[in-house]
Order: sequence, then structure tokens, then C-alpha cells
Amino acid sequence: MRYPLHARLVDPARPSASPWRLLLGVVLVIVLFLALSVGYGWLCTQFLPPETWGPDGTGIETASTPGGALVNLFAFGLLILALAVVLPLLHKRGIGTLIGPRRLALRQSGRVAAFVVAVLVLGSLVQLFDPIEMLPGLPAGLWLGLLPLTVLGLLIQTGAEELLFRGYLQSQLAARFRHPAVWMVLPSVLFGMLHFQPGLMGDAAWIIVLWAMLFGIAAADLTARCGTLGPAITLHFINNFGAIAIASTSGYFDGLALATYPFGPEDTALMLRWMPMDLALLFCSYLAARLALRV
Repeated sequence: MRYPLHARLVDPARPSASPWRLLLGVVLVIVLFLALSVGYGWLCTQFLPPETWGPDGTGIETASTPGGALVNLFAFGLLILALAVVLPLLHKRGIGTLIGPRRLALRQSGRVAAFVVAVLVLGSLVQLFDPIEMLPGLPAGLWLGLLPLTVLGLLIQTGAEELLFRGYLQSQLAARFRHPAVWMVLPSVLFGMLHFQPGLMGDAAWIIVLWAMLFGIAAADLTARCGTLGPAITLHFINNFGAIAIASTSGYFDGLALATYPFGPEDTALMLRWMPMDLALLFCSYLAARLALRV
């Protein structure tokens, strides 16, 4: 399969496409991100109010309070900073080269957003045939008051992950290896493993990993077809907005949710029950994005 528009993102990576540079770059990004996270964590302990940690002290660890969820989302800004430092140092390219032409990316994002939101709204109607009684999350007034910070935090979080996996890793691998099985699948596998949290999700951990891998492949394909990171960021943002700000599973990353499901991510049976619906929505969202951009 040919992806001619992918060259917009791959060409800036060609002068520094050596695998050792990519491996060293990943190590440096991780080390710098962890170092910055130590300082970030210290600042949180010094300046955040006690309610951020919640009554059981795990509000940040499980993102179960509004402040704890925002702390987790904004922490991804450190990953963007690490990339911005490593890319010029090791690859002689700026972080903007991971995105592609800015105006084109924004135009593509707008079209994808309209189509994908329509798909998800229609998909949510299916649940009326097998409804689940939702639990209340944040009061509507507080939810609306926090919405600008929620949107900003989600843009940072989803943007950082797309810059790393579909921007940096994908473009550098594609500059060295022509076959999509390398530059599309490998970053998606790594992206999936990033979501492996057996301590929090128990036997359902591999279900989340599988979903994340399939999402990664869909986002990688969109990026290659469109030649910018805009569609992938938009698809990622809309998905996470629904799962974090609208309706979240109970007990994990539900601090900013308007409502919560009456089960947690560790409930394997219920997660398996909903997996076909989630995969169907992902596939339809991917097709909607392609239809929106005619790619």
C-alpha cells in the first residue's frame, strides 16, 4: 500500500533515519521526561490543596478527583517538552515537523471532528436498547467550570501521545523501513503496552492493551493517508473526551466525568461485554474520518 502524502512527515526524518539515533532518542526522551516528572511531582506535593489527593490519598494516582485528573493530564506537557529538546539535538528537526503543515492539519481536524462526533452520537443511541444505569459524576456547574481546563488537559495529553507515537516513532521508522508493518505496527504495539496496568485493571488489562493497539493502527493509517497529525490527534481527543469527561468507569480517571459507569476497569466480564461495541465505534470513527477527508 502506498501513502504518497506521508512524505510530508517522513522527509524531515530521512537525514537522521539511523536506527541507533531513534533508539537513543527514545531513551533520552524517557529519561528527560522522568527527570522532569520528579520535579513536577515535588511541586504538586508542595502547592496543591489536600482535596487533590482525595479522602483516601489516591486522588492523583487514580485520577479520581478533579485536581488529580488534571495533574495527570497536564503531566503530558513534560513529554512534549522532552521531545522539543531531543529532536533538534539528535535529529536536527523541530517538533513542528512531526505535525505537518499547520493550516492543513487544522482544516483536516475540523472535518474529522464533525464526522466522528456524529458517529459517536448515533452510536450512543444504540445503548438505549440495553441501557446501563449511570452514576452521577461531577455536578453540572462544576463540570462546566472545569471544562476549559479539561479540554486543555486532554489536548495536551492526546497531542503528546500522538507526537511521540504517530509523529516521532512513525516518521523515523518510515524513513528507514518502507513496509507499513514496521512503522505502523511497532509504534502501535508500544502504544498498547503503555496502557498495560494490571495493578489497576486486573484481568481486564489486556483488553485495554488490545483496544489501544487497534486504535494506534487506525491513527497511524490516518496519519499516513493525510500527511499531517491533525486527524489522529482529533480522533484521539474525541475518544478520550468521551471516556474521561463525559462517562468514565468508576474508580479510575473519573475525576472530571459528568457521569460514571457502575463498574470499574477491573471488571473483566463487563469490559468484555462492551468491547465489541467499543471496537465497532472505533472502526466507524476511523471510516468516518476517512470519509470526511476522502482518503
